[in-house]
Amino acid sequence: MSLIANYLEANGIPTVVMGCAKDIVEYTGAPRFLYCDFPLGCPAGRPGDTASQQAALELALRLLESAPAPRTTVQLPERWHDDPDWKLDFFNVPNMSEAEFEQARKEELAWRKPPPKTV
Repeated sequence: MSLIANYLEANGIPTVVMGCAKDIVEYTGAPRFLYCDFPLGCPAGRPGDTASQQAALELALRLLESAPAPRTTVQLPERWHDDPDWKLDFFNVPNMSEAEFEQARKEELAWRKPPPKTV
């Protein structure tokens, strides 16, 4: 994404990259980066939590209009968990019980469920 953002920026289109892999995105030099300290795949707020997603989008738009310099990183203030050790245990399958794995699988499927069709 950072490489695409740099290409768009070079052609006059301002961008903001929203991501969870701070080291990778900063290394590749995104012009503007909203870092979300959430699991990979959740760069736009908590799954199913529209208030969290709206806050992330609003911060990304503010970053787009007010970044003071190229390669600006702003961190979403919301945290996935207060204990930083969540990163060691998140989806660590060998350490999960069968019940925990099944619950995580159901939650993952629910996040990916397509919205209902409207008529």
